[in-house]
Amino acid sequence: MPLSSPAFVRSSLVMLLLGAAILLAIVASTIVLADRSNALFINIMEERQIRRGSVDLLSALQDAETGQRGYLITADPDFLEPYDRALQRVDALQGNLAASLQDRPVRLALLPELQQNIDLKLEELAHTVALTRAGELEAARDVVLSREGQVPMDRIRAILGQYVDISDGQIESEVDQHMKTSAQLRVFAALSGLAMILVVGGAIFLISRHIRDINAAQAEVKALAGSLEERVNERTEDLMRANQEIQRFAYIVTHDLRAPLVNVMGFTSELETSLKALQAYVLADDKPLGEQEILDARAAAEEDLPEAIDFIRSSTRKMDSLINAILKISRDGRRQLRPERLDLRELIEHTADTVQHQVAESGGEVEISVDVPPVVSDRLSVEQILGNLFDNAVKYSHPERALRLRIRARSEGLRMVRIEVEDNGRGIALEDHERIFELFRRSGQQDKTGEGIGLAHVRSLARNLGGEITVSSKLGEGATFILRLPVDLAHIMRKMQR
Repeated sequence: MPLSSPAFVRSSLVMLLLGAAILLAIVASTIVLADRSNALFINIMEERQIRRGSVDLLSALQDAETGQRGYLITADPDFLEPYDRALQRVDALQGNLAASLQDRPVRLALLPELQQNIDLKLEELAHTVALTRAGELEAARDVVLSREGQVPMDRIRAILGQYVDISDGQIESEVDQHMKTSAQLRVFAALSGLAMILVVGGAIFLISRHIRDINAAQAEVKALAGSLEERVNERTEDLMRANQEIQRFAYIVTHDLRAPLVNVMGFTSELETSLKALQAYVLADDKPLGEQEILDARAAAEEDLPEAIDFIRSSTRKMDSLINAILKISRDGRRQLRPERLDLRELIEHTADTVQHQVAESGGEVEISVDVPPVVSDRLSVEQILGNLFDNAVKYSHPERALRLRIRARSEGLRMVRIEVEDNGRGIALEDHERIFELFRRSGQQDKTGEGIGLAHVRSLARNLGGEITVSSKLGEGATFILRLPVDLAHIMRKMQR
């Protein structure tokens, strides 16, 4: 059954709707049961708080009574310390207990009676302590023997004991309900899991019926991809051949230009010789000359001719340096490539070390991220490409911020590797993205020395390796140079030699 058949679409839709309904039921039931469990847990915690508050309040009153009795018997003031501490706790414990009983009407109804008896007990304790302090020990003991404080204390114990008993019963009941809710949740989860297994099993059954068609489609796609990669390799080889033709042409042209350049430089030497003779004649001859003629001759001898000679010399040196640059590109293009196994991380780190001190001096940083296996390429060419890009990043860094140089390498398809060199420097205007790779062409502010051959050399090297280099940049926001290289240069060279 093909993937686009109506039966498959309907079956898939039914499975999706059924799975969605089961998931919705699981979520809704889980929320309900979780809310119920949470409410039970809160009630249990509140009952535990009431129980603890009741026990703590009774304990504080008993501590106060113990301190009172010890003081009455011994008249030792040390017994008043636990007595005073207990009294300080009673007020706070009463308030906490009253607050926790607000939603418990049965126990809340007993609260006024409890507070009344606590007040009576505290009055009895305070009265006996005051009598003892006044030295009236017998009167204080008579108050105790009259059982004036025992009646409210017994009632306090009864009320607080009732609170504790009710809390214990509530806690036991709610713990039981909590266990039942947990059991219901487990049963529902098991049933829901079984239903999801059935849905997934049905989906797997449907999908398995189409695996054969999918495999056939994948095989066809792989065949097309292989054919496409083959055509790409052929175009790459064509580009390499065309690049080599251009390099040979540049080599011939530069040699033809060098011959007249030698003649110009020789003529410059002759001018220098003539200039010496002219200076001797004009400055030492006894023939009468007009004052203006002498001044003009002196100016020509001392200023004009030397200036012209210097200009010719500087121009020829400039031409010579440009021709040497072209020859360098041509020599690199004609150099026999030596493919070898390269660890890109090691190579990039080694090349980046050459600019590390310059980056560090400006407070910048270099980040390297390499996630590719070793490649086979020409080490010298790759080092020259990266070195030129790193040098440019330092050379054209932004004057108002520290340089941040990031180098990333990753695989691009099966046969190419992509290396990105990103900086936060001056950036390159959009219209100059292609121009900067042309020989003797530069862009942006011309405040750095150079002939405009660096990136042209980089592109020549990249193409000679069967790759390409492009740039992505915005003026003022830095630039990212993207170098694409084949993972196996030796394979490409072998195919070219066939």
